[in-house]
Formats: sequence, C-alpha cells, structure tokens
Amino acid sequence: MSIEEGQSLPSRIVERVDPEKMKLLSALMRDPNPIHFDRGAVAQLGMGDKTVNQGPSNMAYVLSMLGQWAGGSDRIIHYRFRFLGNVFEGDRLEASGIVISVRERNDGLEVDCSLSLSVVGGTEVLAGTGTVLLPKDFA
Repeated sequence: MSIEEGQSLPSRIVERVDPEKMKLLSALMRDPNPIHFDRGAVAQLGMGDKTVNQGPSNMAYVLSMLGQWAGGSDRIIHYRFRFLGNVFEGDRLEASGIVISVRERNDGLEVDCSLSLSVVGGTEVLAGTGTVLLPKDFA
C-alpha cells in the first residue's frame, strides 16, 4: 500500500461520550473542575445541562484513530492540537485525518497528518496535526 498526500485515514466513531467515564477520569486525574461531573455546575456557568468531557479524552479519541491506522500508538512521534469547542455527555464523535506530507528517512517513512475531532452532525471541536514514523514497507 502506498501512502500519498491527500489520503484519508479511516475515521473512528465514538458512539456516545459517557458521563460516568468523565467522573472516573476526573478522579484519576485529580481534576476538581465540577463541569466534568456536576450538571448543576455546568448550568450555573450558562453552558447547558450536560457535563463537559475532558480535553485529554478528546485528544485520546483522535490519537487512538491515528495509532490504529499507523499500526500502533508507539509510532506516533509528535502531535499538536487546538481546542475549538466543548464535547458534552452523550455526544457522538468522529475522529478523522488526512495525510499532508510523506518523507523518507533512513529508518522509515515520516508521515504528517491533519487531524480533527467533530461532533457528528455538529461542529469541529478539536483540530491539529500528528506525525507517525512508519516502516518503509508499511502496508
């Protein structure tokens, strides 16, 4: 299989952002921000009535998609993201990417990708780039 600029990566669908997992992640990360586990706190801030997913989780959805395509997350050598919006409990998400450049190196192919996370039927909430190092015979 050849890798070419403009090639789309297989997307990843997250069927439903689970509020119970947000609560657990808040505890694991020692993140006391109540917007991740208290709907009342979200409402007081005028942000609606659904809890807000953590940014690292949103990045993980995209990086999982990139790593799966590359043959393992250990092949990801760089990434950078901008947060464009919030992801709320119950949202259905799509992580996607496009190859933007391919360079040969002695130890493989260095592939830069444009990456995105969007609410299905809604807006893009995360945008960035990621670079993977693939074996020259990547297939």
